[in-house]
Amino acid sequence: MVVATMAWRQKTVVPGANTLGILAFEAGKTMSHLISLYHSLSDEEIIKLRKEVIKSKGVTYLNSQHECFLLNLAAAERLEELDTAADTVSRLGRKCSDPSLSSFDLVYADLKLGLIDLRKLSYGTRNTPKIISKIEKLVSSTKSLHSAMHCMAEHETSEKKKQRLKTVMRPINYNNNYNAKQNNMEYLNEQIAYQRKQVQHYKEVSLWSQTLDKTVGIMAKVVCIVYARICSVFGGYISNCNCYEINDDNNINNNCCCLLEHRELYKKNYCLYEESLQKRVTRSGPIPKASNNNKTGVIRFLNREVDRPMSNVNNRVLRLAPPSTVGGAGLAARYAEVVLAAERLLHAPATVAEDARERFYEMLPERVRQKVAAKLRGRWRREEEGEALAEGWRDAVEKMLEWLSPVAHDTVRWQAERSMETARFETKTTALLLQTLHYSDLEKAEAAIVEVLVGLSCIFYCERRCWQGHSYSCG
Repeated sequence: MVVATMAWRQKTVVPGANTLGILAFEAGKTMSHLISLYHSLSDEEIIKLRKEVIKSKGVTYLNSQHECFLLNLAAAERLEELDTAADTVSRLGRKCSDPSLSSFDLVYADLKLGLIDLRKLSYGTRNTPKIISKIEKLVSSTKSLHSAMHCMAEHETSEKKKQRLKTVMRPINYNNNYNAKQNNMEYLNEQIAYQRKQVQHYKEVSLWSQTLDKTVGIMAKVVCIVYARICSVFGGYISNCNCYEINDDNNINNNCCCLLEHRELYKKNYCLYEESLQKRVTRSGPIPKASNNNKTGVIRFLNREVDRPMSNVNNRVLRLAPPSTVGGAGLAARYAEVVLAAERLLHAPATVAEDARERFYEMLPERVRQKVAAKLRGRWRREEEGEALAEGWRDAVEKMLEWLSPVAHDTVRWQAERSMETARFETKTTALLLQTLHYSDLEKAEAAIVEVLVGLSCIFYCERRCWQGHSYSCG
């Protein structure tokens, strides 16, 4: 089966074809994800990824210094997101009358196997931005339809409640309240009539009134375009990758389709994560700027489950994190909250109440509490408190949070972007796991957090002693 025979190549719409109706919201959500993926693969975003994100201090120290590993991780996550969207397109396609759309799962499998020429699906063609612009308008109007329907439902519920109250309760002071109640009912009825007109308008201009074949055809084309772009962008930066540049006619053949790490995610294979398991030595005091013990492995994929290319397995990249990482230990969200709370305590301690500080301490695992307590006992025996010491610790903690806080913020952002409500109809680019604490080395992350907490404790203790000393002298 070739891509050129698919329905989205045709300009005409089949007469009498079924419209999406309520399926518009599912299609709109999938379209928004595809738009987000499309924008995340732009030249600007890829340059930002390579020049800023993977070279930031927090990512290089906690996650990896190896560009190959990080780009492989980014490619795997984007491919997984695309597979999820393609799975929805395939499911909607089964309801289509066009045979090529009803079997889109086979088309997508052929695409992954390199049986389809990607030159006709180039990311930068003149027609592609027009398609994306059209989809963005449809998603925007579908989002407006969703909001209008929700608002109309609320008004109708209020109107029904007032009607029930009107029939059940006998009016008191009838002459005084009648006009006010009539005005309220008239206003509510006007709002309902207006919302119904809005809903009808948005139904006409949104995905609600679009035919199923036409909508699925557009989504199928974008899936193929995004896939080709992933091959073009990430293929050259993955080790053992047999790929080609789409614009290079001399290097194209049917079996040369950006096989990321042994066809990574192309056949939904089982994955093996290779990493160095050498123990990192952590110590008290400043954390070293560089380490030779970072992850050196890459995500490798074995050719299994060949007959199930569209198997519905989500979040595989998320689950690949080994137990030696923060995410593998199930502590990414908790440690992100700890870092953000420490940031607030440093810069705005007055905004954090005492009970909040207690909850902040309770979030820490027992082993981290023990490390903090042990280091604090050693500090009090060796050092004398004072304003100079407090300022020194403040500078040290600020420098650590400069690279630790962005990773924590991105962890919270990554989780928020993938929540059901936030992700609905959202077209902006999303954060990657490599930016978060998920793949961070557990020992390094805990050592950094312990140093921050020890520093905060020293700052508060020294400042409190200085304040008490000034109070006594004034008294």
